[in-house]
Order: sequence, then C-alpha cells, then structure tokens
Amino acid sequence: MRKIALVAAASAAALSLAACSEATEDSTEVAAENAAADIETNTEALEAETEDAMADIDATAENAEAEVEAEVSEEMNEAE
Repeated sequence: MRKIALVAAASAAALSLAACSEATEDSTEVAAENAAADIETNTEALEAETEDAMADIDATAENAEAEVEAEVSEEMNEAE
C-alpha cells in the first residue's frame, strides 16, 4: 500500500513539473515574440528618425551653401 502511495505521489509531482515546464516554455515563447515585435517597432522608429535627421542636415547644408554663394557674389560685386 505504501508503495502505491509513493508511486502516486511521484507521478503527481512529475505531471506537475511537466505542466510547469510547458507553461514556462509557452511564456518564454510569448516573451520572445513580444521582444521581436518591440525590436521591429523600435527599428522602424529609428529609421524614421534617421531619415528626418538626414533631411534636416540636407536642408541646413543647402541653406549654408546658398548663404555662402550670396556672400561670395556680394563680395565680388563690391570688388568690381
């Protein structure tokens, strides 16, 4: 009788452990999927910010070039 109780307890513990392991595996999978989604979202946001920054740099460079050309033109007109 004692052996049956011991086997039953061991079986119950093994089933509990298996269920725990499956739940842990499932939650790990969900966490990995969420992390991948977060990485994708952050990457897209970073790409958009980089594009905006590059557009700002291009605009600043074009403005600076126009100002320099205007100053050079003005100085050349004064020199004549």
